[in-house]
Amino acid sequence: MIDQFVQKALDFGFSHAGPMDPRTLEVRTEVRQMCASNLCHAYGRSWSCPPAVGSLAEHRLTIERYSIGLIVQYTAELDDPYDFETMQAADRRQSRLLAGFRRVLWPHFPDLLALGNGPCSICKTCTYPDTPCRFPKLLIESMEAFGLVVSDVCTANGLGYYYGPETITYTGCYLLK
Repeated sequence: MIDQFVQKALDFGFSHAGPMDPRTLEVRTEVRQMCASNLCHAYGRSWSCPPAVGSLAEHRLTIERYSIGLIVQYTAELDDPYDFETMQAADRRQSRLLAGFRRVLWPHFPDLLALGNGPCSICKTCTYPDTPCRFPKLLIESMEAFGLVVSDVCTANGLGYYYGPETITYTGCYLLK
């Protein structure tokens, strides 16, 4: 059954997609600790990132509730290794694809969980911490906030992570039951 959704993901616009086994997802403390270093400038600024998200123990329990998954990627070619404009555009495209494809999956998997690259981007400006999330059912939590090493998730599920020099790839996934 998941194979039809892999093809639908590719048809939807993702560059790469494949089935994902939630049992391969290893929640790691050191990834969450990297979040606290705030290199992405989202720590403490988004409902989808620490410290607003649940504990790693809660995330482990959440993952255990799912039996199948889908991993999706968008890859863009860069003009040069410092082509930040294309990197940012690819990031936005992956976020739009992830949010949009969720609508394709929802009728089949109403309890799905979408995890993306970096902070949720549904809203232009997140309400954290002043007011509750405007769209909690649309919130896309970060794979890193769940303590996941994205390259390990890809490798464990037979999907590439690096697609060559002067490319950038953003990864997300859906946990399904």
